[in-house]
Amino acid sequence: MALNLDVAVVGGGPAGAAAAITLARAGRSVAIFDKATFPRDKCCGDGLTTGALRRLERLGVRPEAIPSWTPVSDIWVRTPRGRVVGFPLPRTGGVFGAVARRVELDAALVDAARDNGASVHDGHGVTSVTHGGGAVDLEVDGIGAVRAGAVVAADGMWSPTRKLLGASDEPGYLGEWHAFRQYFSDVAPAARDQLWVWFEPDLLPGYAWSFPLAGGAANVGFGIHRSSGRSGAWMHRCWAELLERPHVRELLGPRARPQGPHKAWPIPARIGRSALSAGGGRVLFAGDAARATDSMTGEGIGQALETGALAAVAILGGGSATAVATRYERSVTRGLGLDDRLAARLSRVLAHERGADAAVALAGRSNWTRRNFARWMFEDYPRAVLVTPRRWHRNLFHGLGTFRGCAAPGCDVAAAPR
Repeated sequence: MALNLDVAVVGGGPAGAAAAITLARAGRSVAIFDKATFPRDKCCGDGLTTGALRRLERLGVRPEAIPSWTPVSDIWVRTPRGRVVGFPLPRTGGVFGAVARRVELDAALVDAARDNGASVHDGHGVTSVTHGGGAVDLEVDGIGAVRAGAVVAADGMWSPTRKLLGASDEPGYLGEWHAFRQYFSDVAPAARDQLWVWFEPDLLPGYAWSFPLAGGAANVGFGIHRSSGRSGAWMHRCWAELLERPHVRELLGPRARPQGPHKAWPIPARIGRSALSAGGGRVLFAGDAARATDSMTGEGIGQALETGALAAVAILGGGSATAVATRYERSVTRGLGLDDRLAARLSRVLAHERGADAAVALAGRSNWTRRNFARWMFEDYPRAVLVTPRRWHRNLFHGLGTFRGCAAPGCDVAAAPR
């Protein structure tokens, strides 16, 4: 006999967990199916923007549950011509930026889904998806038949659900970004406490980064656009050379040691240009399966959480499968889709040394521009907020941060505001 559900969620990452939590809180029967067993690692820069933090807080994920949780209060940017500019996040009112290892963050999200009443079947992959008769039928390894009124497919850039439905519309798709990262231990104090972004001339419009983690560690990596035509072999050569650049070596310090091998991964960033639904509207794609990463930065955790929650809200709105899919597509297009189009245009400015230098110089002109650029970069403000008056509100530039009063180290980031 088939397991009957209101909604089946395929994939237990941030998008899938966000969808499951939102649906379970509304009283729907929902289960997550993932071929991996949690905790499991996920290649990522591990950075959490203000937008991502706000969504995590609403979902009930607490910093105390994440051992590597590291709040950040400043963004340091080095331009292609070597100029360094600091962009401070607010010092009071909560946390506006953080870094957390994905192996721990994703496990905490899955635990939150369980705590909210969703069933979690990790270690059980979906092998078949068909639709008809007002439902979606799945076959799941180790479980058997599952029937659901709707499916949220949050199963990654190469979504097996999309392929099983015959909806894969881009053969050979490799994403818009390609990223490379490695963990380092025993880094110098600056790398241990500060978040750095380097606009290296040979990486534009991409960039390199060093993000601090608890225990004296850092996530160090770089990302490039696929449009540059640079190969994986080039990235391997570049990685070794990048680590030897004087400003990178100085930041990491002489005692820095790699933790495990470096890893590379593709990043999809074309929200709105790939189908967001399939199966007659009963299957909604979220997260990387919706290609929802930010076109300018390659950040995707906040976007995954948002698309997962939006898919759940669309399902909760009821109506026909077509109405649900239309509701979801409109909500994504009106928000993330519009912001992504602006981000893609800004990426073209950052593709050249002169443009990247000018952009950083403009952002660093005053205390006000530095502070608000930091919040905009960390997605406290939507990318296209200035051209979307419907999203303006009284506290747009003065909103409080997240996790005020939490007990995790660094949550009490408080000093004289800059």
